Amino acid sequence: MGSTSDKISGAANKAAGNVKQAAGKATGSKKLEAEGKVQELKGDAQTAKGKAKDAVKKVVDKA
Repeated sequence: MGSTSDKISGAANKAAGNVKQAAGKATGSKKLEAEGKVQELKGDAQTAKGKAKDAVKKVVDKA
């Protein structure tokens, strides 16, 4: 996966995670709320991975 696709997937996972968390809170479902938090964290990791790839590419391009 490229850096852009990692960042897009990360943003999508974060958004879906936030929706799940909100739905879990609204319905009182701790399980759904927890699943949302996990998905949000996965999105954060994917976004960070994409940013790291960008940083490495910049260093390689300078060399």
